[in-house]
Formats: sequence, structure tokens, C-alpha cells
Amino acid sequence: MMNRKISKGKAGVKFFLAAALLAGSVVQGGAVSAAGAQSVQPTAKAAATPIMRDNLSKYGLVKDVELPVTVTAGGLSYTLEKIMIYDAKSKDAQGLAKQYGYDLDGAQYFIWTKITVENKGTTVVQRNFKDLKNKWRFNFGDLSEGEAFNIMPSKFVNIENSKSALWTWVLKPGEKLSSYQGFLYSGKFNYFEIWLDSKGTSATKYIVNEKK
Repeated sequence: MMNRKISKGKAGVKFFLAAALLAGSVVQGGAVSAAGAQSVQPTAKAAATPIMRDNLSKYGLVKDVELPVTVTAGGLSYTLEKIMIYDAKSKDAQGLAKQYGYDLDGAQYFIWTKITVENKGTTVVQRNFKDLKNKWRFNFGDLSEGEAFNIMPSKFVNIENSKSALWTWVLKPGEKLSSYQGFLYSGKFNYFEIWLDSKGTSATKYIVNEKK
């Protein structure tokens, strides 16, 4: 009687192990039985959030071309990646001024840009004590107030080719630099033009054409 019970117990264990192995092979092979759960479909990736490259519309400027925009002259390529215009008294403007050492000097607007410049020519291009000429400018159409002008970030003034706040820079042929730059402006916004001048050659690009 004892041997018979033990025999039945062994048979039960063998049956249980066989069932477990069978279930494991089904899971590993990816098969689904009629009694199994439905296969889980992969969820679609969430749509990428659009990059905010400007707030020009806040000032009545409707873009005719989308950023980034590139202008090239005299072997120098200038690309405006992003531009944000802030009231100079705003929290954003004051925060950037404090972080980088800008003196907003009673201006009405502080303009913060992200740029990429590249020397595609055969000679050095620079903006420093050897060459004080600004290579690019912004014009918003209020000639009575003059153009926007870039201002010195006092905390980065001695860092050549700064990637945080650009002031002095030197680019050898083939070199490229991405950085940020601040401007001041106190006029009206009628249009938006980038003006580039390098090696005696100039070029312009309208981001926003003149209002009619």
C-alpha cells in the first residue's frame, strides 16, 4: 500500500513538471493559446513637442520664413537658431542680465538669441581687439531709434569663443561655433532683417517683411 501511494505521488510530480515545462515553452516562443490573454500591442510614441524658436508674434511680427535662418557673406555663415524678445524690466530679462553680466542700460527690450557661425572662407574671421567691427546686425525697421545692438556680457568678456554668452571670437577656416548673444533695442517693430558684413561683402535676409 505504501509503495502504491509513493508511485502515484511520483506520477503526479512528473505530470506537474511536464505541464510547467510546456507552459514555459509557450511563453518563450511567444505563442498564445485560445484561453490565453490577447497580445499587447506596442503603444505609439508621443508626438515630439515643437521647439519654440521665437516669440516674434507677441510684438506683431509675422514670420515670412521659419527659423533657423542662415545668411552668408564673405565666407562667413551666420545662422539664427532662436530669438526671444523680452521687456527689459521683465523677470526673464533681469535674470539673464544677472546671470551673464549684461547692463540693460535703460533699454526698452532685451533680445536673447541662439546662433551658429561658421567660417567657410580661406582666412581668419574675428571680432575682437584686432577687428572691432560687428559682423551681423538686427534691424526692426524703426530708423529713428536705430538698430538693435549687441551688448557685452561682463562675466564672459575675457572668454574667447564662449559658448554661453558670445563677445570676442576668432574662427579659422572651417571652424564653427554655436553660442548665445544678447541685444538691446528701444524702438518699434515694423519688420525684422538680419544684416551680415564680412570681408567687404554684405548680405541681408528678411525674417519678417515690412508691414504694408
